[in-house]
Amino acid sequence: MLNWDNVIDLADNGNHAPERRVEKTEEEWKAQLTAEQFYVTRKHGTEASFSHELCTSYDAGLYSCVCCNTLLFDSTEKFESGTGWPSFTQPVQENRVKYIKDGSYGMVRIEAQCNVCDAHLGHVFPDGPKPSGLRYCMNGESLIKEFKETEE
Repeated sequence: MLNWDNVIDLADNGNHAPERRVEKTEEEWKAQLTAEQFYVTRKHGTEASFSHELCTSYDAGLYSCVCCNTLLFDSTEKFESGTGWPSFTQPVQENRVKYIKDGSYGMVRIEAQCNVCDAHLGHVFPDGPKPSGLRYCMNGESLIKEFKETEE
């Protein structure tokens, strides 16, 4: 399980190697994504808080990168953070998310990117629930959710 010290270490000293790489031109990304998805994932934008349906969706499911379909998060790690963005405590595997120090807006934050295609996902903060203490604050536009079948 990752914790804040692990995230800082990865941002400072290099991230885990991804299982594969997906690289496309800006024009290829524009052709594949909606304008909002392109703005968020390729231009490091942020959607308005509470604007995406995934903020309030807590049904069982898996969350993948909208750009390359890499599985990133499981709904069992999702929680209500009150921030207006989908929030998770852990990725499904340690090498699925890349961590980059982000000094924009006069503060230092840790940007979360898809480790396969470099899509901007959101940011990671050290104010999440135990045991990890992490809050992966993700843009809904950067994610695709697949619903899991529930057992009866």
